[in-house]
Amino acid sequence: MQQQKALALLKSGKNVFLTGSAGTGKTYVLNQYITYLKKRRIPVAITASTGIAATHMNGMTIHSWAGFGIKEQLTRANLNSMKEKKYLKEHLENAKILIIDEISMLHKKQLDMVDTVLQFFKENDEPFGGIQVVVCGDFFQLPPIGNQNEKSKDKFAFMSAAWVAAKFNVCYLTEQYRQANEDVLNTILNEIRIGKISKKSIEELKKAEQNTFSKDDEPTKLFTHNYDVDQINNEHLLQLKGKIKRFKATTKGNKKLVETLKKSVLAKEELELKMHTKVMFVRNNQEQGYVNGTLGTIVSFNDDGFPVVKTAQGKRISVKQENWGVQDDTGKVLASLDQIPLRLAWAITVHKCQGMTLDGALIDLSKTFEKGQGYVALSRLKNIENLKLLGFNEMALQVDGLASKADKRFLELSDEADKKYALDNLEEEAIKFVVECGGLTNIKAIEKHAKKIIDKKIKKDSTYDVTLDYFRKKLSIEEIADQRGLSSGTIAGHLIKLCKDYPEEDFSFYQPKEQIIKDVEKAKSKQKKGEPVSLKAIFEALNKKVDYNDIKQALAFIGRE
Repeated sequence: MQQQKALALLKSGKNVFLTGSAGTGKTYVLNQYITYLKKRRIPVAITASTGIAATHMNGMTIHSWAGFGIKEQLTRANLNSMKEKKYLKEHLENAKILIIDEISMLHKKQLDMVDTVLQFFKENDEPFGGIQVVVCGDFFQLPPIGNQNEKSKDKFAFMSAAWVAAKFNVCYLTEQYRQANEDVLNTILNEIRIGKISKKSIEELKKAEQNTFSKDDEPTKLFTHNYDVDQINNEHLLQLKGKIKRFKATTKGNKKLVETLKKSVLAKEELELKMHTKVMFVRNNQEQGYVNGTLGTIVSFNDDGFPVVKTAQGKRISVKQENWGVQDDTGKVLASLDQIPLRLAWAITVHKCQGMTLDGALIDLSKTFEKGQGYVALSRLKNIENLKLLGFNEMALQVDGLASKADKRFLELSDEADKKYALDNLEEEAIKFVVECGGLTNIKAIEKHAKKIIDKKIKKDSTYDVTLDYFRKKLSIEEIADQRGLSSGTIAGHLIKLCKDYPEEDFSFYQPKEQIIKDVEKAKSKQKKGEPVSLKAIFEALNKKVDYNDIKQALAFIGRE
């Protein structure tokens, strides 16, 4: 199915299962639909089966959204207790559309629990309480975590009663955007999906064992086991010069729950760092400028002893402790863990790379222990030339038999849906659905609300980032101040921070005369070390001949190479 038809089906208000191989644009279509809904002022719940996947969608886990957390079953008492929580009651009762991404990793009993919760809160016995549900994913990706003796039929979400009752319209995207259609890697991935690997593909994978990277361009290594990842990361850490800084997590609360928390939190209980350590953020914090998966390097440690990370985009972030917790039905914290949200990132596990697109990778599949791991790892890449395969075993090229059987049926159902629905009819249904949801249908009203969303987003963006955009246009400080409605002194102050946060950015347009920089540096050096810089003291030391804005601009360039 083409993306246009899939998007039209989503807009019509029908329950949809959006699927397709890696790189076919599933997330793109979802984002198009989310934007469409927001412009029409229709509330949409954006969730995913895992924290990392939820971060990619700027949403939350389905477990948190539905309120059942780590529970494995729901009693009537649980539901009654949940309904007393104001925040749950509000968003569940008001829900119009629910999106669940990475559905392959959601256990079937958990999807049934979502169905139960919505029926209870909506007081409606229809599937999922009568709201539109959109599930997205590829069942060739990693499967749900289940009990040791559970079979695939006991775990996959498409085997749940809720899935059957929802009567999902399948939209199977087929156009490839990550790998070229004739690409060698795309051929290999398609053969893995159908369970028939050709000799030619095996030869191509073996050839990839000979690929090399330069030392300066060495990519992240992917392994199937935590042990190998830890070993690689520790070896790299030991090779770095300098002292080790240790960060130990602090915990409180129920011992059993604390142990559960330690296993589920990506931040390590004890983390060792040095200068130039390659790290990955493991928490979503938009205000601080990072998300779960942001990569960077330790460039310094601040006065409080916490690391300063320079991201791949050149932004510098002073890292602070984050808190993870487990709460009961009343919101009381039963267990908590505090730690800085980083982990070493020279190597990561296949499990944690799901959802990423990598420019290059060294991948070791020789210890693959679960079907689908090889497919997930290989599908992160754009082409086979940027893959160095460190080895693979027989299971690395296998996928789950039930997933394979279901996938063939999904293709058939998608073709049926494609033929059944005409775009014109779907557009008519889309207008009706917007009305049912209480959304906007007037074009001028939609445009006005869309502008509000954009304006709100700009306000949410860091004020420094907004100023940076103006600096890049080389407007004068006075012009920027006028356009932003701020004082020129505030904009000059922004320059100090931005010069520090973006050391590779060209700010030379705003650099004052060399003599002013020298005079300001000399006056600054007379102040006590460790204390905040006094602009007034510098101003007076220079006999009040250099204005405050020039002093700020000079401070921005002192020590800048």
